[in-house]
Amino acid sequence: MPRTLVPRRRACVIIVENLPVPFDRHVWQQALALRDADWAVTVICPKGPSAQLKHERLEGIEIYRHGLPLEARGGLAGYALEYGAALFHELRLLIRVALKGRFDVIHACNPPDVIFLVAAPFKLFGVRFVFDQHDLSPELYESRFGRTLTHRMLLLFEKLSFKMADHVLASNETFREIALERGGKSPEQVSVVHTIPDALHLKVAEPDRTARRGKRLVVGYLGIIGFQDGLDHLVEAAARLHTEGLTDFQVVIIGDGPALESLREKIETADLTALFTLTGYLSGASLWAHLADFDVGVIPDPRNAFNDKISMNKVFEYSALGIPIVSYRLKETSRLLGDAGAYAPDDTPAGLADALREMLQNDDLRKKKAKQALAVAREKFVWAREASSLVAAYDRLKPPG
Repeated sequence: MPRTLVPRRRACVIIVENLPVPFDRHVWQQALALRDADWAVTVICPKGPSAQLKHERLEGIEIYRHGLPLEARGGLAGYALEYGAALFHELRLLIRVALKGRFDVIHACNPPDVIFLVAAPFKLFGVRFVFDQHDLSPELYESRFGRTLTHRMLLLFEKLSFKMADHVLASNETFREIALERGGKSPEQVSVVHTIPDALHLKVAEPDRTARRGKRLVVGYLGIIGFQDGLDHLVEAAARLHTEGLTDFQVVIIGDGPALESLREKIETADLTALFTLTGYLSGASLWAHLADFDVGVIPDPRNAFNDKISMNKVFEYSALGIPIVSYRLKETSRLLGDAGAYAPDDTPAGLADALREMLQNDDLRKKKAKQALAVAREKFVWAREASSLVAAYDRLKPPG
């Protein structure tokens, strides 16, 4: 009897340097979506405080983790050390995965935009390269340091990533335009996959009231505490409201990041320690319970070349939980939220204070904006649609078997 040939299962390797998996929510959702589409999925990522195992298999996905010498906080030399070490480990682990079996796709999640370097040798053997542009590295650098030689170098790395990519995953329509115009890709080579949370994994929890310290209302922030995230604007806006006599609210900040100590110093210098609760990084039941205590979700990221173009995860997360949102009128934020958002009248901390004041003092407005945000989330922010776009992009890369 002739033997029946069973088609080989298609395989991909996702490389991410930003956070360990499964704690990088978006990358983990992508991995699960590809697994459900019958791809064999491997992830290479860094270790983290709650993800120290070098290798494990979770929910059918192979995960290889590596250490890093430090987090890049020390300027150009620090970034070179971190990224150089990461590239070494990523190449080492790619070779290890290749020795165990063939894979068809290398999927690189930026930042940084140099992961194409470790993928390049495998392109010689027919492996396809997907550039998943989560952030705009040139704009992020420009927002802090201006258009220097390093900025031009980042544009070059981005250009090379685009050039080598068989397909680009763009985080929003603005990113798609950049891939077409700055990256020179054709429309069929670019797919939009928003970083929307899977509503099936959102938890409805009883609020944890401890962080509000007895105050009537909570202005909450969830996210990475970076220098470009506008927490200094939030401190100044809160100080202005406090000086005016509006004292029945507590600012609760959930997250960690390179600007955390700088934020603490700003709060202490402004003599606002009692007004702010910094929880640090939270996950699981504790995270959901603290989020359930938010009365207003703030997005204090100021307008700049970076923030104006990115889709804030906070937009998706706050709205999915029915939390009314106050932000600056950033291009992508206002495109996503429309009238459901409450926007500062100008791009200053004073303007942010004005928008927060109105939301805090008007109970009916908060309820209205909460309902609008939840309605937008249910209508527009649906992970199943994004997962379908991701899988369709992969299916165009390589025929089955």
